[in-house]
Amino acid sequence: MSNVTMEATTILSILKKKLAFLSGGKDRRSGLILTIPLSSDQTSMEELSTTLDYLLSIPSEKCKARGFTVIVDGRKSQWNIVKTVVLMLQNVIPAEVSLVCVVKPDEFWDKKVTHFCFWKEKDRLGFEVILVSANKLTRYIEPCQLTDDFGGSLDYDHTDWLNKRLIFEKFTKESTSLLDELSIINDSEKTSSMDKDKTADCALLPSFDPETVLQTGHELLSELQQRRFNGSEGGGGGGQGGPAWCPMEEELLAQPQVMKLLDSLREQYTRYQELCRQRNKRTQLDEIHAKVMQVVTWLQGPGSELLKTHQAIGDSIRAAQALQQKHEEIESQHSEWFAVYVELNQQIAALLSAGEEEEVAELKALQQQLSDVCYRQAAQLESRQNVLQAAQSFHSTTQELSQQLDGLLGMLCADVAPADGASIQQNLKLLEEKLQSVEAGLTSLRQKGALLLEQMCSQPSWSLEETESPAGEQQDNVQQIQAVMEEMQLRKQRCEDMVDVRRLKMLQMVQLFKCEEDALQAVEWLGELLDALLKTHVRLGDDSQETRNMLDKHRKFVDVAQSTYDYGRQLLQATVVLCQSLRCTTRSSGDTLPRLNRVWKQFSVSAEERQQRLELALNFHTTAEKVLQQECVEAELLDEVDSLGKTLLDRLTMPVIFPDGSEQYFGSPSDTAAAAEGVRERLLLVEERRLQLQESRLHNDEEEEVPNGQEGRLDVIGEELSEKEEQDEEAEVGQEDEEFERATQNC
Repeated sequence: MSNVTMEATTILSILKKKLAFLSGGKDRRSGLILTIPLSSDQTSMEELSTTLDYLLSIPSEKCKARGFTVIVDGRKSQWNIVKTVVLMLQNVIPAEVSLVCVVKPDEFWDKKVTHFCFWKEKDRLGFEVILVSANKLTRYIEPCQLTDDFGGSLDYDHTDWLNKRLIFEKFTKESTSLLDELSIINDSEKTSSMDKDKTADCALLPSFDPETVLQTGHELLSELQQRRFNGSEGGGGGGQGGPAWCPMEEELLAQPQVMKLLDSLREQYTRYQELCRQRNKRTQLDEIHAKVMQVVTWLQGPGSELLKTHQAIGDSIRAAQALQQKHEEIESQHSEWFAVYVELNQQIAALLSAGEEEEVAELKALQQQLSDVCYRQAAQLESRQNVLQAAQSFHSTTQELSQQLDGLLGMLCADVAPADGASIQQNLKLLEEKLQSVEAGLTSLRQKGALLLEQMCSQPSWSLEETESPAGEQQDNVQQIQAVMEEMQLRKQRCEDMVDVRRLKMLQMVQLFKCEEDALQAVEWLGELLDALLKTHVRLGDDSQETRNMLDKHRKFVDVAQSTYDYGRQLLQATVVLCQSLRCTTRSSGDTLPRLNRVWKQFSVSAEERQQRLELALNFHTTAEKVLQQECVEAELLDEVDSLGKTLLDRLTMPVIFPDGSEQYFGSPSDTAAAAEGVRERLLLVEERRLQLQESRLHNDEEEEVPNGQEGRLDVIGEELSEKEEQDEEAEVGQEDEEFERATQNC
């Protein structure tokens, strides 16, 4: 690649105008295509000449030897400007131009003028000039080598190309300058003698950061390898059947030069780094010895005195926290020296691993001495830290346990007046949890006290001159710890005794609330039984057997209600006993007993009425079945059935009158009508039986009075039944009106 005599930065404003560009396309002779897009504005020939000079300085001489194909896009320009540009090519690049393709506009210039001028100037120009329309340009150049302005498929981004070009020139300039500086630094250091008084930094520093320049070069090389300096990877020539073609081949690409510069720069930078490392290693030796002695002197002197004069553990959490804070300050002072120790140890290890130093034995001795002193001091710090942490934990647990005991005692001293059994259970559970928490806290206090005593007795001894241990103070601390644990044990025992008393009282209150709740439940159950009795127990049975079964079930139903009532009475009696035991007189049980008695009286009246109806129905069905089954029936028995049936029908229409004067019917009017209909059907069967018996007795009697009389009786019975049905309908309508009125009032 030829040297660039002109930098893009100096003519950046001109290059941005895109007066000419190398798209990367090639003609059929592998010559580069130079495009000059003329615009409708007046083109500055001076700026165009400058642009061409810069572009022609980029390819190599070998590439230039293959010649250029110049595309002059005159579709938006005038003929005289195109002619000027073509003539200018003779002065700028006469030897490199092989062919000039002038793209003519749709409204062509004067053919005679243009043909004559180019024909006349052909020999003088030294290259062939042809006029061609944009769609005929592919006769001379493959479509894949043309940009989309001429209907080709070659991608070209002038802004991207210009940015990459600026980056390349910047890298070339900086890397070349950096190479010269590094070479001078390395050569001057090589010739100079080894001077131990020099500092670790190099005497000369390069103007540019080598790491930054290398990174820029690698990024540029990666971009060149991937995008071929114009953002494209493969071009498009392979699709025409020819060999694979990549735009901006090695003549235009800066890849070889960048790779060469990177290799040279890495070589010089490696030598420069090695030079700096050697000089740093020389200066480290003297610094290490001085720093080691400085660390050892402080740790064995002021550092040890700080630890020896702070041995207390405090008598409360606040005192322990103050001691902990003081110890953290001591640790902070030690940490600064330990950081120096770590750094020195790493430096010594690095020097020893290099194996280039003559004073290896001295370095090892310094390293061993430094490690012994630091580890011994670190052990003392850790032991002191463990004692303080154990003391702080012990005092914190003591404070928490004392607060727990105070809270438990306050809960035991407060009056218990919960609203229901669930709240009592919750309070009892909370009481048990607090007691368990106190027990766990006391156990934890014993453990932490034992740990503190162990830590106090197991502190490591000093390797140097021992100071007299404050045995009296330590003994006082031991006695204080034991006294605290004994006091907490006594307080916990007193609270346990009070908890036992409170637990018994709360359990009695739970039982009291349970009895009251169950008594209320008994009232509800009894009310449900009464509701079921009045709404669903309406049928009287179709025969004596069914009625007898219903009567047996009714008695069992009444027994269940009686058991429920007795159960509620027993519960209320228990609540009275518990209230007397707890000295609690303001309970809700006084309301429950009247409710229970009121519901039970209503149920008793309803059950008695139900039983009487069933017994009357049983008597009716039994007598009717005798009349229907016997061959000879007396008239008195027939009259008895008729009387029982009418009585039963009258009973069905009557409401139940409760002790408070209120009334309630069994079931709905439709249910009552259905039960009455069964009785009427049985009465009709009995009456038919009466007629059959009378007909058998008067079989030979020819008088018509008797049959007429019987028929008249049947008519009377029919009329009575009709009147009965009308009364039932009126009663049903009246009851429905009453229920609607009550529902309206409730709303």
